[in-house]
Amino acid sequence: QVQLGESGGGLVQAGGSLRLSCAASGRTFSYNGMGWFRQAPGKEREFVAANTGSGSVTYYADSVKGRFTISRDNAKNTVSLQMNSLKPEDTAVYYCAGRWRTNPTDRQYDYWGQGTQVTVSS
Repeated sequence: QVQLGESGGGLVQAGGSLRLSCAASGRTFSYNGMGWFRQAPGKEREFVAANTGSGSVTYYADSVKGRFTISRDNAKNTVSLQMNSLKPEDTAVYYCAGRWRTNPTDRQYDYWGQGTQVTVSS
């Protein structure tokens, strides 16, 4: 069983930066592709970014490409999301997800964190 816990959310002004972290338990962390999703009020949960177990391949939603960077430290069982040039439309609850099944951009992951709120003020 893998447990995920996010941290690093908060309130930031537009144009600012935040770094989210996700700590994972479980010895198989390095074999699992990891992802970040977000859900704004009244909207469906959407894909943000993902990477493979080694971290060598990354995937990004078009809306965050060039602004967000996903990375991981398998020695520490953590995956991070560096978010720069934040916009009000980035406001959402951000979720860490572990081990996608077929496609890193869909929501078919085996493990989910509880989420962390990110609020970007204009």
